[in-house]
Amino acid sequence: MPATSLLTAAGDLIDQASIKAHELSGVLASAREFILDNFGQNGLYAAYVVAGVLCFLVVSWLVRLAFSAVKYIVIPAVALALLASFVLPLSFAAALPATVTACSLVLLFKG
Repeated sequence: MPATSLLTAAGDLIDQASIKAHELSGVLASAREFILDNFGQNGLYAAYVVAGVLCFLVVSWLVRLAFSAVKYIVIPAVALALLASFVLPLSFAAALPATVTACSLVLLFKG
């Protein structure tokens, strides 16, 4: 029974997402027509370049953020959990949440 309700909820979410995507495509089409009417084909090319550069900047920012999280949180937390599992009577899986929290707090307070 719970699986069918979960599938129904997922189907509803997919339907809502497709409706929003259709609305977004309408907005993009009207923006394209506005740019073509006011600025011509060269303005449309410029808008594509600007949109591409902005997308590239956002993606590069997210990639840098992800690599920083791995570099400053994940790797030290795993190393500390491994060390704690050797020194303390805790398993690696029990020590990992505490070390992730500690590394996050150190990074937060470090600034």
